[in-house]
Amino acid sequence: MLFWIIPILIALAVALLLARSLRATPEVGQSAAASDIAVYRDQLKEIDRDLARGVLTEAEAEAVRTEVSRRLLEADKRASEAQAETASNQGPIAAAMVFALLAASFLLYAWIGAPGLTDLPMKSRLADIDAAAQSRMSQLEAEERARPNLPQAPEADPAFLDLMVKLREALESRPDDIQGLTLLAENEARLGNYTASREAQERLVAAYGADAPIGEKIQLVDLMVFTAGGFVSPEAESVLNQILQAAPSNGSARYYAGLLQAQNGRPDRAFPIWRRLLEESTPDAPWLPVIRAEIANVAAEAGIDYTPPPLRGPTQEDVEAASDMSEEDRRAMIEGMVEGLADRLATDGGPPEDWARLITALGVMGQTDRARAISDEALQVFADSPAALMIINTARAGAGLTE
Repeated sequence: MLFWIIPILIALAVALLLARSLRATPEVGQSAAASDIAVYRDQLKEIDRDLARGVLTEAEAEAVRTEVSRRLLEADKRASEAQAETASNQGPIAAAMVFALLAASFLLYAWIGAPGLTDLPMKSRLADIDAAAQSRMSQLEAEERARPNLPQAPEADPAFLDLMVKLREALESRPDDIQGLTLLAENEARLGNYTASREAQERLVAAYGADAPIGEKIQLVDLMVFTAGGFVSPEAESVLNQILQAAPSNGSARYYAGLLQAQNGRPDRAFPIWRRLLEESTPDAPWLPVIRAEIANVAAEAGIDYTPPPLRGPTQEDVEAASDMSEEDRRAMIEGMVEGLADRLATDGGPPEDWARLITALGVMGQTDRARAISDEALQVFADSPAALMIINTARAGAGLTE
């Protein structure tokens, strides 16, 4: 009700201001009569001056004074009639103005507003968001939706497929074989059977029991989020809570906790989690590129103006050495570092973070085709590691290698 009172009062105030302005504007008839009155009053004063100078006799002055007074009374009468007519017209005009303003306000609100929408206080909106989070998709539903978009595995060797059949059969009689379950989870992912890989990892964690290593639980969350297309399901959240209770400083778990809150529509909760993790992480942390790419948007949605801290760069000695170089020498140094990284990865391999750095560097240098070729190779190298694939795909996006 308060909402309607406010616009009505505003409309009335505007109408009164317009009516007052209208009333202050003199009518033509009223202005002419007022001018005549001023002239006749000046003439009466002039008669007295002429009489004092002897220009008029007393009788002549009296006759002229009588005529001017008669005309003054007529002019005053006309002015009064014009004023009365103006006053009588102002009432309907003001009423019509108020009605027009109110009608226009209601019509405008009905057109661009939401007349039937009830109040949405922050408390109830947050409650609705939290309720929606509790009823979000299950792990299986998310996997079904994400399956067409997951990477396709290369065709496997028939001998390897036979070994996988034997491994699956062996684990039917030994369901708690930790070594066998570890191999099954790894190789199902290599074959592109991501849901089967996730199920094998769940069996592995269950086989460990209460002593399940944090790393195996993190691997399970990685697989659950990957097979769900980046979605943190209620089942993944349950495992995540177990990790955070046992190891609250675990970086991977904190990353997923922030991602969960962002997906649930609570950037106010996601931002502080990611901000602390971003500012505490080392430069090689696998979640760092993803957080740096998304945290500004999360902060904006939370109503916070935030600029991520700069990347940790070279040492002071490197900076001092580079400051003495020419532009060509600096460019050559950078290209040499990139080529050295590329040669090392080609011969010795390396972690996904190094591949991501190389892809990003080549993208910055404008070598898009080469960056694409190396990223394709990295996707093959880490085809059985969902966590590594997330790092590589993030670097691809940063280098502008979107399909």
